[in-house]
Amino acid sequence: MYQAELRIEQERPCVLSTLETGPHDRLDIDIEELHDENVTFILNAGDRLDSYKKTLEESDEVVRAKQLDEDRLLVTKRSCSAYNAVYKHNGILQRPTRIDRNERIYSILLFNRDDLKGMIEAFREVGRVSLTSLTTYEGVVSPLTDRQREVLEVALDSGYFEWPRTTDSETLAQELDISRATFLEHLRKAEQKLLTDALNDQHRYKLQ
Repeated sequence: MYQAELRIEQERPCVLSTLETGPHDRLDIDIEELHDENVTFILNAGDRLDSYKKTLEESDEVVRAKQLDEDRLLVTKRSCSAYNAVYKHNGILQRPTRIDRNERIYSILLFNRDDLKGMIEAFREVGRVSLTSLTTYEGVVSPLTDRQREVLEVALDSGYFEWPRTTDSETLAQELDISRATFLEHLRKAEQKLLTDALNDQHRYKLQ
């Protein structure tokens, strides 16, 4: 398994590129989910929350911009195709995703170099792309918490991992009586832990 960092100079218009940042600041985004050509994420806005919320609510790209607390917004918007490129080629986004007016920086876990090659080609439809780093991913072996296991089992039993999906994160979060953001966070951590365990087990088996 590999960990790659891809830098995209995005040429397609995107409302995130219009959000005001300082000269050395980048937008801080986590917990992405792609669904029906839309992407949902948490935007850590800090003291710019009110201005960000206003800009996002006025954009035709944005389906929803909901304030979670004094610093963060839960945003659903049409994907500019970057996230499609990641998931279509079996990638797993690491945190955080860094965005400014001119570029996106994605840290991505990949299973093989063919997936990486296909992802780079797909990114070229969005803008100019460069591979800034590529390393073998070691990860950390850690068992699932009870809550992570519960979230994963409900998602699996409900068809969340089927393609096309037969349910969505908001429905499952309501079923579990947790927020959508919490559901996505538990799910992503569980996926990463299971993938790391599986790859480490495979490596140990080969050494025997």
